[in-house]
Amino acid sequence: QVTLVESGGGLVQPGGSLRLSCAAYGISSSFHTMEWYRQPPGKQRDEVARITDDGYTYYDDSVKGRFTISRDGAKNTVYLQMDSLKPGDTAVYYCKGAGYSYVYWGQGTQVTVRP
Repeated sequence: QVTLVESGGGLVQPGGSLRLSCAAYGISSSFHTMEWYRQPPGKQRDEVARITDDGYTYYDDSVKGRFTISRDGAKNTVYLQMDSLKPGDTAVYYCKGAGYSYVYWGQGTQVTVRP
């Protein structure tokens, strides 16, 4: 059984930083694409950042220049470095791993930004 486990969420003040991690277990091959999504309270889940196995990255405009996605392909682990955090970044953050014929989601980790 494939599972993705996120960690690194928490409470941080505006302007602070957090680093999220997502490790995949139970899968021997590398995901083609690993992504981070977030879901603020009462809102839909939206993509934040994406990285492919050949290093292509994508960022939503709302986080561009503040967040950095990276991955360790050997460990099937993806990271999200979040700097200059704002209250609007408060959400549950989910990681997603996708191959050509399958998709797996993590259970989410809460990020709260407030004074």
